[in-house]
Amino acid sequence: MSERDFFDMSSKQSLVMGLVGGIAIVSVIALAVMLTDNQPGTTSDSVAGTNTAPTPSPTPPSPPSTGDSSKVAEVTDADHIRGNVDASVTLIEYSDFQCPFCQRHIPTLEQVLEQYEGDVRLVYRHFPLNSIHPQAQKAAEASECAGEQGQFWEYHDTLFENQTALQITNLKSYAGNLGLNQSQFDSCLDSDKYASKVNGQAAEAQAAGITGTPGTFVNSELVKGAYPLATFTTIIDGLLN
Repeated sequence: MSERDFFDMSSKQSLVMGLVGGIAIVSVIALAVMLTDNQPGTTSDSVAGTNTAPTPSPTPPSPPSTGDSSKVAEVTDADHIRGNVDASVTLIEYSDFQCPFCQRHIPTLEQVLEQYEGDVRLVYRHFPLNSIHPQAQKAAEASECAGEQGQFWEYHDTLFENQTALQITNLKSYAGNLGLNQSQFDSCLDSDKYASKVNGQAAEAQAAGITGTPGTFVNSELVKGAYPLATFTTIIDGLLN
């Protein structure tokens, strides 16, 4: 064998040895990673095939505030108000008596009124979602008929307590249970006396940027949905401080 053949053979052997060495190194690294990942306390730690790594709690979304409060009518004596009528912070809630989220929203609003007694007032306005809540329109009108006799809030509470029974016969029955003048109430409801008022408030809600219920303006800031108490306390504290 010539000296040239000898050097050519050495180059090929070197290449082969380099490839073998490289594969060995990669294998060792992979084995080390597998052993590390299976140590207790790592994020892939599991028992009986179930991942036991802690799952981070989701961060609650910030309340949307894209409403246009300039489209909201001023509060007047014709409104239904809970709390101090002269309070510096006003919550105007656009709601639907057949909406389950509106029902869940009530305890939050009650807590707000209790926590900020004297500083906050709640105003109720109508936004029946007629396309999905076919009984909401007449329920809203019925509440106005009850308000005509000075018992809007009592009737409001009764409707939400009986949200799955809002047929016309039920609406009239609730009036009787509250001691309202039955004939006056029935005539009011049958005549659609307050249909235009309800429809006007619904149009107002849409113009102000509310797309679903409940939608609550806290002074000029809109909270879309049934958000927890903390959302409202943050906004109200900022207004009062």
